Amino acid sequence: MVGAPLPVPPAFPAAPAPTVPFPRRPLEAGGAPEPVRRWYECALGWPTAPGSPVRLRTGVRFDVLEVPAEAGHAALERFGPAAHGPGFPVAVHGERMLLLVAAGSTEEMPGLLEWLEWGSLPLDLTAVGAGGLLDAPLPAGCGTAGPPPRPPEREGLRGAAVWLRPPEPGCEVEASLPTLSAMGGTGTAPDLARLVHTLATQCHRIGLARPSRFARPSRAPR
Repeated sequence: MVGAPLPVPPAFPAAPAPTVPFPRRPLEAGGAPEPVRRWYECALGWPTAPGSPVRLRTGVRFDVLEVPAEAGHAALERFGPAAHGPGFPVAVHGERMLLLVAAGSTEEMPGLLEWLEWGSLPLDLTAVGAGGLLDAPLPAGCGTAGPPPRPPEREGLRGAAVWLRPPEPGCEVEASLPTLSAMGGTGTAPDLARLVHTLATQCHRIGLARPSRFARPSRAPR
């Protein structure tokens, strides 16, 4: 009809609202590390760093003493059978053992080693404190399907860090960590000075048993 208004085209349909909420964090490669991150941040309250693999921030809830696994196992044996039971968290990563100690212990290490008369000797003992990162050991049940599990001290040799003695969700980790304040015999935390002395002794013993790369080859008698 002449003069009749043109028909109004229907409105473009609005995009349907997403039915799945967006994740609070970007998904990691393969999505696998996300349960690990949630376990540390939600169950333990430990801060993690962005990226993959999941890494824990040291110096906030704990510091870490890193020694050869052989020295670490020998040191734990000196504390008796209970050393591998409930207590401060311990992990293994390859040929290294990682022992969690009270936050701030790294700053005490130089003076403590001097007081224990280990300061002048080279030791394969590293302390990681504020600003450091630790590859997060896999929590129990977060591993991928594969062959039957091996003992924790052997599982760590595959490359990923694993807990030899895991932290307990719902418990304050600080109460179990070796600290200098335990030197008076109060509280439940082990004595940091005794632990460091035992670790240093075992590191030194292993160092003496290994041939030095600077040693000159002996000459056969003429």
